[in-house]
Amino acid sequence: MKSIVALQNVVTPWSDGLEPTDAELEAIEIELPLILAERDLLDAQIMTLDRMPTEVDEQRLRRARRRVLAARTALENRAAHLPSSGGAA
Repeated sequence: MKSIVALQNVVTPWSDGLEPTDAELEAIEIELPLILAERDLLDAQIMTLDRMPTEVDEQRLRRARRRVLAARTALENRAAHLPSSGGAA
């Protein structure tokens, strides 16, 4: 029987490029407001899973949904103003 340790290099080869690149970190930073807004919406939804939502819960959900929509809009607007880097396919 072969050990998974013996196959580890085949399964997950070690590479010096395991750290995210500067471009990947910048992309994450640009998307961070949307990520945080989606996390807050998920948190608000989880709070209401096991009970009927109260008026405060409904307000929290509405605010979280508006923040997600605003963050998505801002991200799309930013992408629309960036020059395209590719040609016709």
